Amino acid sequence: MWGPLRTRYGADWSGSEASEDAEMVVNIGGVKQVLHADVLKRYPDTRLGELANVSVRCSPDEVAELCDDYDPGNPGEFFFDRDPDAFRCIVEVYYYGEVHMRRGMCPVCFMEEMEFWRVDAELLDECCQSCVSEARDELEEIGEKVRAMLERTEDGGGGTASRRERCRACLWKLMEKPESSLAARAIAVASFFFVVLSSAAMCAGTVPELYVCCDEAGRQAEHPALEAVETACMAWFTAEYALRLAAAPDRARFALSFMNVVDVLAIVPFYVLLALTQVGARLGALELADAQQCVQALRVLRVARVLKLARHSSGLRTLTHALRSSAKELGLLLTYMGVGIFLFAALAYTVEHGHPDTMFTSVPQSFWWAVITMTTVGYGDVYPKTTLGRCNAAVSFLCGVVAIALPIHPIINNFVTFYSKQRELESAAKHEIELMALRSKEEEERGEGSRRARHGAVCASHSYAHIPLLEDPSQSFSGTAA
Repeated sequence: MWGPLRTRYGADWSGSEASEDAEMVVNIGGVKQVLHADVLKRYPDTRLGELANVSVRCSPDEVAELCDDYDPGNPGEFFFDRDPDAFRCIVEVYYYGEVHMRRGMCPVCFMEEMEFWRVDAELLDECCQSCVSEARDELEEIGEKVRAMLERTEDGGGGTASRRERCRACLWKLMEKPESSLAARAIAVASFFFVVLSSAAMCAGTVPELYVCCDEAGRQAEHPALEAVETACMAWFTAEYALRLAAAPDRARFALSFMNVVDVLAIVPFYVLLALTQVGARLGALELADAQQCVQALRVLRVARVLKLARHSSGLRTLTHALRSSAKELGLLLTYMGVGIFLFAALAYTVEHGHPDTMFTSVPQSFWWAVITMTTVGYGDVYPKTTLGRCNAAVSFLCGVVAIALPIHPIINNFVTFYSKQRELESAAKHEIELMALRSKEEEERGEGSRRARHGAVCASHSYAHIPLLEDPSQSFSGTAA
């Protein structure tokens, strides 16, 4: 910062020689720039606009509140301990009515400069607002990651929570957050094992060689070992869902979420089939074959439980985000493929239907040939037998190669960009955690002689107050928008 305010005043501050086009010299971090008061007054609510009005009215005390130091010469020179590069961008608002952020500047620091100069954030050009929005989103993501890291180290209850709430929070972390502890990770591995085991048993149950002899009704039945495996898996799934539901912070939202609905659909058929079997055995006249087939088909939904493990895999989340951000490229690919399939299928039928041994009996039947040809799969079950048909096939798979190759590069770029960004955000979150530990250690050292100070330092290690991002993730942007 600059030194104390100078106390010398000259005749230039009497106001008699001030005019609307008076020049002002501003010194921003050692870089001088001459500005005109009438230009600055175009935005009187800004710091420089207010400074231009105050300097004309000869009020040294008010001038001192608006700058770090000043020299009341002719013209007067005002000193600001700010970034000169950012000021060159911000001063453009007085001449062009908008602000452009230069390439390479930190959006957060630039918005802090705009807040200091009291320039409205709406004056930032649209081409630069996207950078600011991206930086704000990154700050919020870092804050969320820091909160997640803090939750792993906290004891999950707090001093004010009841014992029941603490137990519920611990159970929720045990069932839903495999990274929180070794026991939680073991439960996640066991859940994955039972999902795979149940799916394998379901597949093995369809092998005719594994059927046992006939049951009482004269029909083949599944092997008793497979039924035992199915029962054990369903017992695990039922207990797991019941514990997760009991520990859920919001049970209604938990029960209505997509993956939990899939869990219910994977569990219910087993009990429905069990109930139907018991009822049929008692009544003796109930035909359960069709009902059993329907319920058995519902068991396939059990395989969808594997999808819930995606929330524990950063790679799958990155792939999902890459596909979602590449929706335009994928839509263009599907459109191009759809037009090509229709066109080449119609051409193939036209040139092939006159052949005595043709395999193209209709245009809809030719769609299958066009799909496997344009995607370069080529099963060979349907193929042209005429010269024109073969030429049409050659053009179709060449067009298919081009259609598939074009969107690959943008999709890969989106995947790499998002994955790199997530790694950087995780590193930034870990850095924030390290800063918290250092600040806590410094507070503990400063208050070493006081028990109260030591206790406050230990509690502060689990507090969000040390991380500005967690106090208000958009604090650097809200001031200028107000």
